[in-house]
Amino acid sequence: MTVSSHKNVFKLLTLGLIFHVVFIASVFDCYFTSPVVHGMLPRRAGPGEAKRVVLIVGKYGFTFRDGLRADLLFNVNAFSFIPSSPAIVAPYLRDIIQTRGAFGLSHTRVPTESRPGHVAIIGGMYEDVSAVTKGWKTNPVHFDSVFNQSSHTFSFGSPDILPMFAQGATPGKVDTWSYDEEDEDFTKGTKVQNYCNATTLDTWVLDQLRTLFQNASSNDSLDSELRADKVVFFLHLLGLDTTGHSYRPHSKEYMKNIQVVDHIVQQTEELFADFYHDEETSFIFTADHGMSKIGNHGDGDPDNTRTPLIAWGRGIRGPLPDIAPSSHDEYSRPWQLDNFLRRDVEQADLTPLMAALLGINYPVNSVGILPDADPTRPGYLLPREGESALARLALANAQCILEHYQVKHESKAVQTILYKPFKPLEEVSQDGKPSRVSWLSKIECLISDGKWFEARRETAELIKVTLQGLRYLETYNRVLIRIIVMIAYLGWSAYASLSISPPPASLVSDRQRTVVRFAPATILAIFWALFAAERAPWTFYVYVTFPCYFWQQFALHGVPIVVQQFKSSDRRGPFIGRVLFHLVIVVVVLQCMVTAYTHRSLWSIGFLAMGILWPYASWPSHVRSQRPRLLLSWMMSCLVTGIFPLLSVNKREDLYMIMCGGAMILMVGASCTRLASNGVPKAVKSSEIIQVSFILLAMIITASSVKSLQAKQGLPVINQTSAWLILGISSIYPFISKAHHSTPTSRIISLFLGFGVCFVVLSISVEGLFYAAFTCNLLLWIEVETTVQSHRARAASQNQGYEFHTDDIRIALFFLFFVQVAFFGTGNVASISSFYLEPVYRLVPIFNPFLMAALLIFKIVAPYVILSAVFATLNAKLHLPPFSLFLVALTLTDGMTMAFFLNVTDTGSWLEIGQSISFFCITSLLLVWSAGICTAGEYLMADTLLFHMSTGSHKLE
Repeated sequence: MTVSSHKNVFKLLTLGLIFHVVFIASVFDCYFTSPVVHGMLPRRAGPGEAKRVVLIVGKYGFTFRDGLRADLLFNVNAFSFIPSSPAIVAPYLRDIIQTRGAFGLSHTRVPTESRPGHVAIIGGMYEDVSAVTKGWKTNPVHFDSVFNQSSHTFSFGSPDILPMFAQGATPGKVDTWSYDEEDEDFTKGTKVQNYCNATTLDTWVLDQLRTLFQNASSNDSLDSELRADKVVFFLHLLGLDTTGHSYRPHSKEYMKNIQVVDHIVQQTEELFADFYHDEETSFIFTADHGMSKIGNHGDGDPDNTRTPLIAWGRGIRGPLPDIAPSSHDEYSRPWQLDNFLRRDVEQADLTPLMAALLGINYPVNSVGILPDADPTRPGYLLPREGESALARLALANAQCILEHYQVKHESKAVQTILYKPFKPLEEVSQDGKPSRVSWLSKIECLISDGKWFEARRETAELIKVTLQGLRYLETYNRVLIRIIVMIAYLGWSAYASLSISPPPASLVSDRQRTVVRFAPATILAIFWALFAAERAPWTFYVYVTFPCYFWQQFALHGVPIVVQQFKSSDRRGPFIGRVLFHLVIVVVVLQCMVTAYTHRSLWSIGFLAMGILWPYASWPSHVRSQRPRLLLSWMMSCLVTGIFPLLSVNKREDLYMIMCGGAMILMVGASCTRLASNGVPKAVKSSEIIQVSFILLAMIITASSVKSLQAKQGLPVINQTSAWLILGISSIYPFISKAHHSTPTSRIISLFLGFGVCFVVLSISVEGLFYAAFTCNLLLWIEVETTVQSHRARAASQNQGYEFHTDDIRIALFFLFFVQVAFFGTGNVASISSFYLEPVYRLVPIFNPFLMAALLIFKIVAPYVILSAVFATLNAKLHLPPFSLFLVALTLTDGMTMAFFLNVTDTGSWLEIGQSISFFCITSLLLVWSAGICTAGEYLMADTLLFHMSTGSHKLE
């Protein structure tokens, strides 16, 4: 059998890249669609209880262990590990809870980032995850908010948050005061105060509020706006965000910042009391998201989804005694607030709460539930009109959500062929009206009869069913999308398998060929017509196009080969048995890799199997007896590299381990250079000396930067500039160097040293050690496979074609294993928030999310450069055509992707939701990346391998 031409390989890789990138969007079309629709009629939330609401968002929220943690904020002696720390770190907020306010937890949704959190708090909705492409700052779609419904909103804080609520609002309704982005420096601390300079961001907000009130004394127009009804004040306190990222929650700096926030809350309330001289202000203190143990956020870990909620002032009830069963659990009992009722809400529920306090329209896109809608659970409101007001507020809340449902229902009914409505709300009742209309009439009658409790109970049930109806409509097309996506991924695997199959002979008649070509075109036309009639998104047309093309090609070229192989087999039973055996092995191994995403120890078990089980189960006996040093080296390399997945993913900045990693990179480079020193040109040696110098300089600069940052002296400009220069030059040096590498090892070591600087400058602990161990393991893999497959290499050297061997499946699985380990060797597969920001501060001390993400991604993909070069070398060492082994791997790649796609969920805990999204996206992107990186490997190693193979050498030099 012969491999496809270079042109066909390029076509396959390009098509695969486009296919996988496009189908990443399928997870959002299937599971996470934008909730924003338009055309709803606004519903007023009663007469209002307060003239103004002050919303204070103090990043971050409560977490199970870290963030603005509930235990660190409320526990007695929460910072006992810090000398002279106070018993109560936030006495003012605690006093509010105990004497005049209501409190609980606000549960956020993934992604636990700033924009989605604020959208939920102020807009009452959970937007689609694709807003990340806007940096969580600008509006991908316009939506209604409490700010827009207010008479006027005065907002103070971060330039990353405030503009997104001003944009799209009624012009002139939302005023913003924000500091410069350059002020968001994560690294500087004052010399007098021993905590992060980020607290000045919070005091700046308070100062601007104070200035606003002072200006009102000489500005009648401003004074009139401030004293109007239905006014919102938004105070966005970023300091805890900055401090948590920089110093982590368990730090003196974080404790000090909590004290600053507590003091700001007290001063804010005093400012309002002095300016207004009334008791018509409501206060709400909360957070947009939590924080993990290592000072990060983003995923659905409980540490990131629990945020505080404290409400007090006009219209808010006072503290209530706890109920039976207790509202507290093991999480909140250490707060020593067991005597007070803890009332938890969903984050979007804050929107109807603020609307009810102000007496404004519920934002039309809100799906939040008024905490007081359910009469069986105490809420937060204490209205002047008592129970009757609560019943009417709950009814207006239900009508708002029902209006949202009705617009979606009517739109879906018009667009969908054979539409099936949501029966609990659309079933015709005895009066001939839809049940939702009858339900509303029943509630209105109960309110008219003064049956407030029964009315609220019916309203709570209506809201519950309406939200189920909204979910029914939002997931209406889910089964269809799942089927299309699964058929597409299976089709890609079948299509990719053609690249390792022989060219088709004349096995298909012209009539059969016409049928095979006509059938997919007909199916495609039917689906396109269906999508056009239903006004489906353009992505649906793309989704169905790919599988039609893949299966058409496989039917033309693959099915005849399978039939021919089956017919030519003398013993068809054993033939089918062998195929099924290898299929089962592949499925089991791929599913083990899937499981390893949540059980990191399986990666170590994989190294153990590769290092010990494989040599004694599969190696030829003469290889073990004649090459004992190779056997021992391979076993030790696998065992050492397998240690890293067992290490904790929660790390602290460790300068000693960073320096050890740099030293190990130098040792590996020197050792491999010495082994390959025979015949190495002087230019190559000089080049390697230059690269070693880069690493030494990086170690010196990194040590200086770490010490300066840890001392809270900021990042010296010379360190920042030097680090950028060395990182940039060293990374491109292997590609621009004129040194001619005569051996594959020399070229790989050049790449290894070039990217070694990255694992010094951007390392927090043991990443450099892992990088060195991983590279050694890959270099030994080349030698091991070349030795074990020596008989095949000799046969292939006499035959330029590619003959498929079952052992190629094992090599492909090894490759996929290394692809995963390269990414997760030291990181946490279960959490996208496990990537640390401390190393990034050595290059970017000012908040810049995309640049910071780019640096983290650069560090993540660096090992793939080595893997690509190694895999290209292995392919050449076995005298196989380029991409031969990778094409085998390409047929297996989506086994994991399909499993993760089916496991994606938008229900359950936020941890499960966040993980399921992350897993699918990671597998899709990693495997797409491996395709591109193998292409790069062939390019990077082309000249070296051509020269080396021409010498006839088969040893790893």
